[in-house]
Amino acid sequence: MSITVNLYYTGTNGNARRFAEEMMESGVVEQVRAEEGNERYEYFFPMEDPETVLLIDRWRDQAALDFHHKSPMMVRIAALRDKYKLRLRVERYIDEGN
Repeated sequence: MSITVNLYYTGTNGNARRFAEEMMESGVVEQVRAEEGNERYEYFFPMEDPETVLLIDRWRDQAALDFHHKSPMMVRIAALRDKYKLRLRVERYIDEGN
């Protein structure tokens, strides 16, 4: 089973893109990708909404996702989200075939 979470970060004045850039440059993205059970962690930019960034985040199972949510990494991510004053919308998908 895999769990995919689509996270839409929306801000103003280019803040969503700056958030994603800082996530990459600070090494947070590489650290999340290295966590046990992470299968995908990639940012995308919707062409019709320049103030939103989409993160596709996939985990092996619920236990891996729960571990990630309890990790110190989440504190860093939340701090950056607050720094850039972003709103968050989440979609969750479960693939039972894996």
